[in-house]
Amino acid sequence: MNPIPELVPFLKQLRLSGILDSLEARNRQALDAKLAYTEFLALLIQDEVARREQKKFALRLRRAAFRASKTLEQFDFERLPQLNRTLVHELATGRYLADRTPVLIVGPCGTGKSHLAQALGHCAVRQGVDVVFTTCAGLTASLNAARAIGAYDRKLAALARVPLLIVDDFGLKPLRPPADEDLHDLIAERYETAATIVTSNLDFGEWDQAFPANRLLASATLDRLRHNAYCLVLDGQSYRAPKLGPATTRAKVANSAKSAHS
Repeated sequence: MNPIPELVPFLKQLRLSGILDSLEARNRQALDAKLAYTEFLALLIQDEVARREQKKFALRLRRAAFRASKTLEQFDFERLPQLNRTLVHELATGRYLADRTPVLIVGPCGTGKSHLAQALGHCAVRQGVDVVFTTCAGLTASLNAARAIGAYDRKLAALARVPLLIVDDFGLKPLRPPADEDLHDLIAERYETAATIVTSNLDFGEWDQAFPANRLLASATLDRLRHNAYCLVLDGQSYRAPKLGPATTRAKVANSAKSAHS
């Protein structure tokens, strides 16, 4: 007699329905290998734990809202020979998360700042850490939208609790009131309580330019961000540079264009 149909409602009641995915295969394995009952049970429990962990991982990945699947394995370190590769791999272990330390990443457009930030975020997700990825403009816009419906404090508190917040493109647009105050309030709430990664096209010495209306607010915000922060500088050619063919081919195209206009 096949006991599996009778087990289905009980497994669902115990919220162990994931076991059904491998129950038949594990049952055959147990019979063929003459496994002890405890060995058979251990395999089923391992399957259930693995399924739940995968489900949690997928949920954390979805909540992180990364732009794309950018991992450290995909990052091209060869394009950036000056990058502190040792520090990057140390950050990938997640120690900065436990220390609640900021990570600041700067460099010209197209050098891989967003990729690296998301890759570190992906590492954190693998380690069971909740992550939120957003642009600086999107972050301040979401806080302002929450203010409009009377939910600013709740939104600020939710963002302050996120174990890892990744803020991309800081300084790309100047922070006008109330965005400058909102960012300051969030950084102040997260200071020494949660890890934050920030990327920017601006050099570190230029970050105060993002606060054109209030340099005092800039100083207070940046002091908290820079305190004990890990700093990474990406200096190299843009990933988004146009791919040109051989010089001879370009010359032929140019000559053809000239001939066409003659």
